[in-house]
Amino acid sequence: MSSSSSITLKGCYTVTPMEPTWRGCLPLTEFDQLGIAIYTPILFYYRPPQNWLTPPTKIATTLKHSLSKVLVHFYPLAGRLRSKGNKHFELECNAKGAQFIEAESSLTLSDLGDFSSSSDNYRSYLFPQVDYTLPIQDRPLLIVQLTNFKCGDISISLLASHAVVDGQSATHFIAEWAQLARGEPLKRVPFLDRNILHNKEPCNGVNECKFDKPPLLLENSDSNVEEERKKKTTVAIIHVSKAQVERLRKIANESWNKPSNERNYTIYETITGHIWRSACIARGLKIDQPTVFGVVVDFRSRVKPSLPKKYFGNAIVNVVATSLAGDLMSKPLGYASSRIKEAIEKVNDEYVRSTLTDYIKRDYDRTLMYGYTVPFYRNPNLGAVSWTMLSYQKFDFGWGEEVYVIPGIHNILEGETYILPSSQVDGSLMCFICLQEVYMSAFKRHFYEGVIELDSLSKL
Repeated sequence: MSSSSSITLKGCYTVTPMEPTWRGCLPLTEFDQLGIAIYTPILFYYRPPQNWLTPPTKIATTLKHSLSKVLVHFYPLAGRLRSKGNKHFELECNAKGAQFIEAESSLTLSDLGDFSSSSDNYRSYLFPQVDYTLPIQDRPLLIVQLTNFKCGDISISLLASHAVVDGQSATHFIAEWAQLARGEPLKRVPFLDRNILHNKEPCNGVNECKFDKPPLLLENSDSNVEEERKKKTTVAIIHVSKAQVERLRKIANESWNKPSNERNYTIYETITGHIWRSACIARGLKIDQPTVFGVVVDFRSRVKPSLPKKYFGNAIVNVVATSLAGDLMSKPLGYASSRIKEAIEKVNDEYVRSTLTDYIKRDYDRTLMYGYTVPFYRNPNLGAVSWTMLSYQKFDFGWGEEVYVIPGIHNILEGETYILPSSQVDGSLMCFICLQEVYMSAFKRHFYEGVIELDSLSKL
């Protein structure tokens, strides 16, 4: 097994469903197809009480046993992808199982810091690795790694295939797994029929497609675009208190005129608007530089009829907010929030059907390249995925709730942001953002100056 100087992989096991499951092939929707090569990483850090540390195998045994039980209900994650030709795949439910890895580490939580340093490669070893040399039909769709730290703490990290799950589905799975690990019955049965999206009626012609186009490039940059993209990147964690969140939201809603019958800007629209304009200033963009902000929108409740709440699959679509950098930098925060709000609100049943039938099926390669696997990020653009509504916090497998949770930021894209509730669960937020290293200090300065006195941004 491979290892770093601080983390050693001790064993690798296959965990199959405890009981016989349905065998056969499930169709993948076009939204699933776009995530074929992507695995979503997430890590939970725990401090189990002493009674869970003896014998040393107790936690691993509990996790493997409960994983075997939960895969009976979530059996697509125990299957494999199979090619149908023409770059399309289907999901073969064959109960081949998930991969479970055990590792040991001499590190402690204080050694890990806030995970934002890109120079400490050992952090990536806390996440399982996908063996992309294997044929796709042999790759597990779910990979779990349990890391035991010498201090008695543990981490549980997961890689779940984006062809099978989106954020809501992954959350649902982890919650039910924890439920069974605690000895409690399954609470919410997943809805596994993906034909519900295949039955959407197409729009009348590709000209009516409303799917967002590929991202804009550095059109007005003085430097070579390719050289600009090669600049070293770094990740920072921006902490925003509940009071700061409320202050920003109040300013956003009061600083930009909108019809009286329109709803107020959400926390997401407020925070991302502030991130967008702060990054434009930090990057030194010209006032006539076009920039876009990519947003991932869950459409379960936006289509007609609504999808079942526990629909197990991908029900997300990328949209973009657009603006000139100069407008973002000179106008109040509410303007940036209004651009993001407008992008989100255009996702309705017609938009989803247009995306599903007209654009993706007719222009699949282009969508695969720009619409999902290379989202609307990178200078001068940004994008943000919000985990604030996904209940990613507080999963108790029997030894208490996690003390820390992070996305897999060791492979985060430049311009990409993850927004999570803080570990204190007090209404504060953590924003994991990746930018080119040369701009990060300026970004943090402008971001926090804006939190303290937002009006100062327009004077910079």
